[in-house]
Amino acid sequence: MVFWRTFVHSIQLPKKQAVFKLNRIGMDITVVYMFILIGLISLPAMVNLLQADANSGINLFFWLIYFFMFYYLPMTIGVFLLLALIAWIGTGIAKLLRRKLRFALLWKMSAYLSTIPSLIYTIVALIIPVSPHMLWIFCLYVLLFLISIITIYPKRRRRPVKEG
Repeated sequence: MVFWRTFVHSIQLPKKQAVFKLNRIGMDITVVYMFILIGLISLPAMVNLLQADANSGINLFFWLIYFFMFYYLPMTIGVFLLLALIAWIGTGIAKLLRRKLRFALLWKMSAYLSTIPSLIYTIVALIIPVSPHMLWIFCLYVLLFLISIITIYPKRRRRPVKEG
């Protein structure tokens, strides 16, 4: 149930109410949500590889292990690192805009912002062959909407200088 609510709120991003509801969700739920989302993204590649290897005679169990080790796992590492890079850029933008936001929150919001591009990529890739380079366009999407989320948060208050 929590994953469904998370999904619904992440579809509604960058609305202010969705941002604050997703902010309350723990990082453990976010990481598991990302594993599920990456599994969804890798579904078209799995279907294509299964169709290509249908006559190879490899046991399905060994094929799934192969797919996990050489496709899903590297893709997961890449996506998590890419989200970290986007969150790091977002941290710099937040400092420029004088917002007090931490890296972990920006990483979480970047992860949730990747929901719509992931769904689009999966649907399109199941219909027609899509280049993985298309994912860079989705990174730009996540970064632009992350900037709009950063602007939702209030600016830092300046402390008055004590004279003494």
